[in-house]
Amino acid sequence: MWTGACTSQVGTQMQTAAQSWLVYDLSMHSSFFLGLDQFLGQIPIVLLSLLGGVFADRHDRRRVLLMSQYLQMTCAFLLATLVFTGVVHVWHILCLSFVVGVAQSFGGPAYSALVPSLVPREQLQNAIALNSIQFNLARVIGPALGGIALIKLGAAWNFTFNGISFVAVIITLYMIQTTFVPAKSREPIMTSMKEGIRFMRQQPGMESLIVLAFLMTTLGFPLIGFLVVFAEDVFHGGTQTFTLLLSCSGAGAVTGALIVAGIGRLKRQGRSALFMLAMLGVFTMAFAQSPSAPVACAMLFLAGASLMAVFSMITTLVQTIIPDNMRGRVMSVYNLALRGGGPVGSLLVGTVMIPHFHAPVTFTIAGALQILLAVYFLTVNRRVAEL
Repeated sequence: MWTGACTSQVGTQMQTAAQSWLVYDLSMHSSFFLGLDQFLGQIPIVLLSLLGGVFADRHDRRRVLLMSQYLQMTCAFLLATLVFTGVVHVWHILCLSFVVGVAQSFGGPAYSALVPSLVPREQLQNAIALNSIQFNLARVIGPALGGIALIKLGAAWNFTFNGISFVAVIITLYMIQTTFVPAKSREPIMTSMKEGIRFMRQQPGMESLIVLAFLMTTLGFPLIGFLVVFAEDVFHGGTQTFTLLLSCSGAGAVTGALIVAGIGRLKRQGRSALFMLAMLGVFTMAFAQSPSAPVACAMLFLAGASLMAVFSMITTLVQTIIPDNMRGRVMSVYNLALRGGGPVGSLLVGTVMIPHFHAPVTFTIAGALQILLAVYFLTVNRRVAEL
C-alpha cells in the first residue's frame, strides 16, 4: 500500500508543479486564478467529506478508494489530452480540479480509515508517520521529476505521467488484505453523520483538535501553493527555482516525519505538537523575509519539517481515540477540518492578501498568526496540550 501510494503521489506532485505553472502562465500571472484553482480542488472536500466518511463506514474501503483512483486517473489523462491538442484554457483546469476534489472527498476518509486496519494498534504512530513520509518523499521526487519533464517535454507529459502513476496504487489496492470490513447498514445517512459528530463531541479534546487542524492548515498550507509567486516575482527565477523550493519543502517534511517515527509516542504529545507549531510560525516568517533563494530553501526545509511533525502528532492523537466502526465518519470530520483550511487560506491569500500586501508580507503575517495560535492553545485552551 505504501509503495503504490508513494508512486501515485510522485505522479500527483509532477502534475501539481506543472498545473500551478500552467495556470499562472495561462492567466497572465494572476494570483487570483492560482488561488481559485487550489480552492476548487479543495472545496469538494469541505462539502462532501462527511458523506465520504459515511461511505467509508458502510462499504468496503478498498472499493471506495478504487472508485476515487479511477476518477482521478481519468482527469489526469483528459488534461494531458487538452494540453497535447493545444485547446486547454484556464476554465478546463478549474473544472477538472473540482472533479478531482470530489473524488478525493470520498477517497480521503476511506484511506484514513484503511491505514489503521493494516497495522497493530501499538504501531499506529509509526504507520501514520511512514504514511506522511511517502507523501512527502513524493513531494521531493515529484517536483524534481516534474521540473525536468516540464522543461524538457512540456506540461502535457507531467499530466500523462500522473495518469500512469495511478496504475501502481490501483494494483496494490487489489493486493492488500485488511483486518476490518465495515458491516452493512440501512441506517439513514443523516443519522450516521449525526452519530459520528455526537461521538466526536463526547471525546475530551477532540473538538479542540479539529479546530486546531483547521486553523493550522488555513495558515500553513497556502505557502506551498504560492511558491511559484516567490520563484518568479520575489527571487526572479524560473521553473528550476520553483522546483527547488518545492523539493526543499518536501525534503523537510520527510525529515520531520522520520524524526516523529523514530521518537515514537511521546508523553504530552499535544504539547509537543503545539511547540512545533510555534516553530513552524518562526520558520515561515524567516522564509518570507529571506534575502536570497538559498536562504529561503533552508528556511523552507525547516518549515516543512515542523509542519509534518505537527501534522503527524495531531493525526496520531485523533486516530488513537477512534474505534474502527466510527473511524470513517470521525476521520471525515477531521479531514474536513484539515483539508478545509487549505482552500479558505488559498482564496484569502490569492484574492486579498498578495494583491494588497505582496507575498513576503502576507506569509510573514501568516507565520506570526501560527505562533499566536500555538500560544493560545498552550495557555488559554489547554485541552490539546493535556493530551
